[in-house]
Amino acid sequence: MALAQVYLKKNADRRLHAGHSWIYSNEIDTQKSPLTSFQAGQAVQVLNHDATPTVMGTGYINPHSLISVRMVSRDPDYVLDRSLLVHRLNVALSLRERLFDKPYYRLVFGESDFLPGLVVDRFGDVVVAQITTAGMELMKDDIIAALEKVLKPTAIVLRNDSTIRELEGLTTYTEVVSGILPTDVFLEENGAKFHAPVLLGQKTGWFYDHRMNRLQMSHFAKDLRVLDVFSYCGGWGIQAARAGASQVCCVDSSKTALAHVVENAALNNVSDRVSTLEGDAFEVLKQMRQSHEKFDMVILDPPAFIKRKKDQRTGEQAYRRVNQMAMQLLNKDGILVSASCSLHLGRDTLVDILRASSRHLDRNLQILIEGHQGPDHPIHPAIAETAYLKSFICRVLPSS
Repeated sequence: MALAQVYLKKNADRRLHAGHSWIYSNEIDTQKSPLTSFQAGQAVQVLNHDATPTVMGTGYINPHSLISVRMVSRDPDYVLDRSLLVHRLNVALSLRERLFDKPYYRLVFGESDFLPGLVVDRFGDVVVAQITTAGMELMKDDIIAALEKVLKPTAIVLRNDSTIRELEGLTTYTEVVSGILPTDVFLEENGAKFHAPVLLGQKTGWFYDHRMNRLQMSHFAKDLRVLDVFSYCGGWGIQAARAGASQVCCVDSSKTALAHVVENAALNNVSDRVSTLEGDAFEVLKQMRQSHEKFDMVILDPPAFIKRKKDQRTGEQAYRRVNQMAMQLLNKDGILVSASCSLHLGRDTLVDILRASSRHLDRNLQILIEGHQGPDHPIHPAIAETAYLKSFICRVLPSS
């Protein structure tokens, strides 16, 4: 079956030649290929603007989205079908099996694993997938079949509840689409054991992207009093306790997340050193300062304060405020772990926020370790959006 054809405007193929895989709606020659002639998610062949057009590859289109076409293959003979899904899953799996000795990781990271619109996290025999585009949604049955063939999981969960789907005109839902989901879904990270709330937790239930940063943090935690802010299920705080922290206090606004902290602390035999505190992070930090609380380490892993460019100013102010408040709670020679998952907060901007916050308090700051997302979240060199995570382990000292 011949694919529908999408023609590009003059010079609109430059980014594709450079390795990018997105085509924006304003880059399409709508005289030759009117957007109204396509269905959301439809498979297409992409051609450039030459007098004798060259086929650039295949992908799928959503005429209602700003990112109109997402490329799937540079080879015009390959289209997004079950066979290609199986092949790409096997290629992704081969990397993860080289990296990790146990099956707990992000298996597919969208464009970086050449499967745009698909994220897959693995929790042993349980697989949790997120589909974020109309093109991938049309392939849902084939995705499930491919995952069953490659991984043979006991259960597959679709966490299709991301607000990103709304931009593609898709509804949101969560569904166990294959097998029987066990009561408790386990994962291991850096030797620690956790229950992951894959049905009701954030995203897929866990954030594997900080695995390496949490490992680096654990090298500093021994004998320290630690405050883990925005703790979620305790990924940072419990690993700090396992590394020998004398006390860990996990702060989160979600009672459910903190219940998981308690459960996960028991799993790791550190319940005697892990406590929880429910509340808004900014209010808790303010109250702790008023109570003259002090910690040897404060961990900040907040949600994205800058989800869209229009949030830039208020988001940067939030990052500045929370980092300054954290520094105020640190002992004279304290460790601050400061992270951001906001794509729109640049690395240099976060460094400047850390610098300015420390100077505002008349304290000196040393950056000891700079971290990024783990290798199961590979970065596509042509797509800046795939490099989103920043993490800094800092030493905060008195000014002298």
